[in-house]
Amino acid sequence: MNRHLISAGDLTKDDALLILDTAEELARVSERSIKKLPTLRGRTVVNLFFEDSTRTRISFEAAAKRMSADVINFSAKGSSVSKGESLKDTALTLEAMGADAVVIRHSASGAPHRLANWVRGSVVNAGDGTHEHPTQALLDAFSMRRRLGSLEGRRVTIVGDVLHSRVARSNVLLLHTLGAEVTLVAPPTLVPVSVGSWPCEVSYDLDAVLPKSDVVMMLRVQKERMNAAYFPSEREYSRRYGLDRDRFAKMPDEAIVMHPGPMNRGMEIAAEVADSARSTIVEQVANGVTVRMAVLYLLLGGENA
Repeated sequence: MNRHLISAGDLTKDDALLILDTAEELARVSERSIKKLPTLRGRTVVNLFFEDSTRTRISFEAAAKRMSADVINFSAKGSSVSKGESLKDTALTLEAMGADAVVIRHSASGAPHRLANWVRGSVVNAGDGTHEHPTQALLDAFSMRRRLGSLEGRRVTIVGDVLHSRVARSNVLLLHTLGAEVTLVAPPTLVPVSVGSWPCEVSYDLDAVLPKSDVVMMLRVQKERMNAAYFPSEREYSRRYGLDRDRFAKMPDEAIVMHPGPMNRGMEIAAEVADSARSTIVEQVANGVTVRMAVLYLLLGGENA
């Protein structure tokens, strides 16, 4: 494995399988009454979040603490960053503190890549702009593998706001590496211009794709990133691209439903679909801790340490 995890595209098939297999081993630890391991004792992990995400930060924090690492949570709000300190100055401060790994979430695409040039420790991308979110893709792949077995030849449909979704980009790259066939479904206004270079198919007709999908992953409509009208109304979006009971019935019996969260219930996904037995949404949250434990272990405690 590389020293950093910045893009899902940086992972070879062997790298990805090593992370997933390691996570499977660590999942057994999570089932014990005492969940803690001494693996990263004496190591320091910094959560450097310039963008709010309670779910992702807590997941990384839990992962590091379960392996006995020291954790420093650094929030940009109320810090020297809000007073004008640059990312480089912040990086040098973390370097002086002896950070072994920096988990960074930033609104600017490419921020983790820049940070990796300034620190000696490992950098883990926890989401940068509309670029990538590789650990989310890994936990999604882990969740799929636990339900379906091998991902080789599996057909995965990713539906919704692809334009603003770093999760979609990371999933397309990782799932392609693992041998799955990915189809993106979205309104034309929510498909990136560069999608032609992605290793996937694109469709604008959800109903046509559903009957041949092994996995349907619904994406949240990211209204906070939208500065224009990308579709006529929420009702129209839901009618054409929402996963309701009728569309759910068109899916194969063994197919599963996923969502990276948080959900807009009733818009991109109906409540009864989100809460069904074929939904992995709650499992994805639990699996996130396990997969992030595997990533931190391999970067800091494994053979590359």
